[in-house]
Amino acid sequence: MPTVLRMPEVATDTTEATLTSWPVPEGQRFARGDVLVVVETAKAAVDVEAEADGVLVKRLAGEGAELAAGTPIAVLAAPDETVTDLDGVLAALDLSTPPDRSPVAEPAARPNGRVFASPLARRMARNAGLELADIRTSESSGRVVRRDVEAAIAAAKASVPAPAPAPDPAPAPAPEAGTRPHRDVPHSRLRRAIAARLVESVRSAPHFYLRGTARVDRLLALRTELNAAGPVKISVNDLVVKAVAGAHRRTPALNVIWTADAVRQFDVVDVAVAVATPSGLVTPVVRDVDRLGVAAVSETIRDLAERARDGRLRQRELDGGTITVTNLGMYGTPEFAAIINPPHAAILAVGAAAQEPVVTANGGISAATVVHLTLSVDHRPVDGTVAAQWLAGLVELLEHPTGILL
Repeated sequence: MPTVLRMPEVATDTTEATLTSWPVPEGQRFARGDVLVVVETAKAAVDVEAEADGVLVKRLAGEGAELAAGTPIAVLAAPDETVTDLDGVLAALDLSTPPDRSPVAEPAARPNGRVFASPLARRMARNAGLELADIRTSESSGRVVRRDVEAAIAAAKASVPAPAPAPDPAPAPAPEAGTRPHRDVPHSRLRRAIAARLVESVRSAPHFYLRGTARVDRLLALRTELNAAGPVKISVNDLVVKAVAGAHRRTPALNVIWTADAVRQFDVVDVAVAVATPSGLVTPVVRDVDRLGVAAVSETIRDLAERARDGRLRQRELDGGTITVTNLGMYGTPEFAAIINPPHAAILAVGAAAQEPVVTANGGISAATVVHLTLSVDHRPVDGTVAAQWLAGLVELLEHPTGILL
């Protein structure tokens, strides 16, 4: 008997996604592990792989469709199974054939007054101040979808009468602040996801902050030597990420996350790196940073950053880790604090390296290159003494950077 392929829940905080492409045509056989469909969340593209050999009998959703997790998207059959009565199969699976797309039709009967709508349509109607019950649908099932809400919004705008001309040439009053010339930039899927995660972090994770400074003249000298000796160009941020991994090894009590039942401590060191993209900030994860050489860390970060800016990251590359490194030093920002990226226990904010006067060991004053660091910590799994020990270990590694290479 054929089976239904449904839109997967590709991330724990994602309830809907966009169907991007169908690599497998209808009627074609596929093998276990082949990519059947590619879907896109707010942050990443996800390959949905076949769990067994089979045939893609029928697509139930087209490319570009925004669908809730669990929505049927295709009918699959076993490799040796022949489907001759597709309508019968769809009926047996409690599915209907895709309806004709008429321009606008009245909604079908709604039992008990309930209005059926896609999650996206509900959100669009709510944001536009429209009642779902007043929206006509193009679906024979009576379900309100995105194009129906868009049509309702356009109709509402068209029905607004033009303002009457002023009765006399008296000067009009100054417009209120909200009506001054402006331009609204609609929220992108990524921007909405970022906003939701940051609000969740501020509400659920009790933040506390530790600040430190590190003299990085030796670190900069080491970077110069590494770049002169090898083909891979190492950045200061690459060395900071390696130092963070070293601090995790020295103070493993910060290499944790908070869960509902326990503090989960990891034996591996995975570090997320904040990357600015045209759509917003994403935080791909570098795996096993403590086991990688500096050049490998640099190449991995560069690859993740390039694909993040092109929107080509996979969901698995955004999952995991216990800490994020965010660096605004390249913009000249001397110091800042950041919001923890859930479910991480901490985020390290790195400022610009700048010349500052420092006190020498004999009490004199000299110039040194200094970086200001701010560690934001979730107080649920991590106590202040642990965070202080971790930050001290990080400063030690940045000021004596040969330890980063060990």
